[in-house]
Amino acid sequence: MSKQSRLEFFPVSFFSIVMGLAGFTIALEKAEEIFALPLRFSGMMLAVTAAVFVVLAAAYGAKLIRFRAAVVKELNHPIKLSFFPAFSISLILLSIALLPFSMPASFPLWAIGTAIHLGFTLFVLSRWINHTTFDIQHSNPSWFIPMVGNILVPIGGIAHGYAEVSWFFFSVGVLFWLVLLTIIFYRVIFHPALPEKLVPTFFILIAPPAVGFISYFKLAGGLDSFGRFLFYTALFFTILLLSLYRKFMGIRFFLSWWAYSFPVAAFAIASMVMYKQQQTGFYLALSGVMLALLTLIIAVLVVKTLAALRRGQICVED
Repeated sequence: MSKQSRLEFFPVSFFSIVMGLAGFTIALEKAEEIFALPLRFSGMMLAVTAAVFVVLAAAYGAKLIRFRAAVVKELNHPIKLSFFPAFSISLILLSIALLPFSMPASFPLWAIGTAIHLGFTLFVLSRWINHTTFDIQHSNPSWFIPMVGNILVPIGGIAHGYAEVSWFFFSVGVLFWLVLLTIIFYRVIFHPALPEKLVPTFFILIAPPAVGFISYFKLAGGLDSFGRFLFYTALFFTILLLSLYRKFMGIRFFLSWWAYSFPVAAFAIASMVMYKQQQTGFYLALSGVMLALLTLIIAVLVVKTLAALRRGQICVED
């Protein structure tokens, strides 16, 4: 395919790669802090993640200029629509990853990402409410993406001194997490199975309670009963999905495989936060296992993605 045609089919879901890499970066930062690791890879990963974001943003910006109709088509798609907020989530995650290095550099990314994400949240919700073409079978775990971004806001918001703004976004995120969780389980139980391409998105079920736990820990200033509820809900979803490993075996590679990365990163970070509070062997082992699993997932995804790009299997018409 020509470079021009590949740009036309450049998917907005590419930004899920930034989410995964940023989650891995933040997990490395947390591990270096808690376990006093002698090797410091988080700074290098932050630079790589930022570079990937810039490249993807430039490519999608070029698509917006040259193939505006293709972008509009994605905005009108009942599934691809939910991946647009991955752009603003990427900005928020980069701002969080920057916190240990530079608070002044982190703030504009957090502020811009938060504002854009609020716009995306309102846009997506308005499309859901005013729809004429959506069907229950269009619903899938990727619909959590616009809401997960709201729950992320307090992690940087508290650090920058915006407590009330953080509570606002946390409230919105938790409310719609519960609403969408009900819809998704209804769809999964009573309707045909998800297409192969969307099966990896089941891992997104881990992200809202895991990220919610980290955000609530920041908001509450410590561990309490609701924080434990969020953490153990994330732990249950992790156990559930790992017990369903056969469901994920043998699936052809799609960009949707990156849905494995950020949720696992979120739970790895949540486990490290719990270990720091509880200082028990269980949380230490859980943190180590999740960090090792996350590292393996990221390595496999990078190799698979580069191979798919070389073979021309990405940026093609659905």
